[in-house]
Amino acid sequence: MNARIAKPNGAVLLPRVGVGAGSLANAAGEQAFFNMIHAAWASGVRYFDTSAAYLGGESEQRLGAALAAYPREELYVSTKLGRYLSQPGASSLPGGSDFYLDYTYDTTLRSVERSLSRLKVDRLDAVFIHDLDPGFAQTAYREELKTAVEGAFPALQRLKDEKVVGAIGVASMDWQACLDFAEMADVDVVMPAGEYSLLRTRSTALLEHCVEKGIAWIAASPFNSGILATGSRPDAFYNMRPATRQVLSQMEGLESICRRHDVPLATAALLFPLRHPAVSTIVFGAKTSDEFNESFARLSRNLPDQFWYEMDAFLSKTKDWEKHD
Repeated sequence: MNARIAKPNGAVLLPRVGVGAGSLANAAGEQAFFNMIHAAWASGVRYFDTSAAYLGGESEQRLGAALAAYPREELYVSTKLGRYLSQPGASSLPGGSDFYLDYTYDTTLRSVERSLSRLKVDRLDAVFIHDLDPGFAQTAYREELKTAVEGAFPALQRLKDEKVVGAIGVASMDWQACLDFAEMADVDVVMPAGEYSLLRTRSTALLEHCVEKGIAWIAASPFNSGILATGSRPDAFYNMRPATRQVLSQMEGLESICRRHDVPLATAALLFPLRHPAVSTIVFGAKTSDEFNESFARLSRNLPDQFWYEMDAFLSKTKDWEKHD
């Protein structure tokens, strides 16, 4: 599960399985976070992902402290930049006003420097231009996109040439925004969080672009912020918000198929993205070591062909369900 994934040109990217250090992973506090990271290491996971925006930089600090005891040559560490919180505890949701975007050349260089310090490393295996999409940038999206292509990307290219940064990528909860950037800059990897999952399968154009160009796809947030792990319970969250009636309606179909084949929904959710040739890596979050161990064990399951045949047919028929949400 942790074999290195290489691009056609031979550039080594990231292992097959990674752990995210976002809000979910930090929700139970610092000690639970440390325990979860140590459980991941004990299971053989060597890839860990974070962002300068998560907890206003504290996620990077916690991850750096948790990983400090392990050999750097065995670790793969990635972070993200470009969206920053205006104050501690600020919201990470699109449409808010307590964050700011800065994809300029100089700010990118400074952000990498800060991330290296927080993470206690001298190089980063991947850096992602983060949340560059209309949800966050709104009417300034095209302007911010131009700034990132002319500012952040060349800055990361410079750092890549200096061996400070490995892969350069773009990360967003909007697959179309990832495609926009990937068509304008020669990225190595994309991380469209939650955009290829049992609940979201409309990203065909980006998937095809990645296959054609040899761009690795990291399937982060495979549970779409929780609902594909918890199921359709009243407090279920979908993409960082309470699940709507339309989401729950689509979930009924997914859960029905899983019940017929005696397949846990969470297992199907983790394995589904890895079936696509564009997807090189899956990254999931966990609040505790027990949660991590449960999810990690699911990745070794082999699900029957008949289950996937029925699931694929259902997803093909209902892929546009969200247009009516």
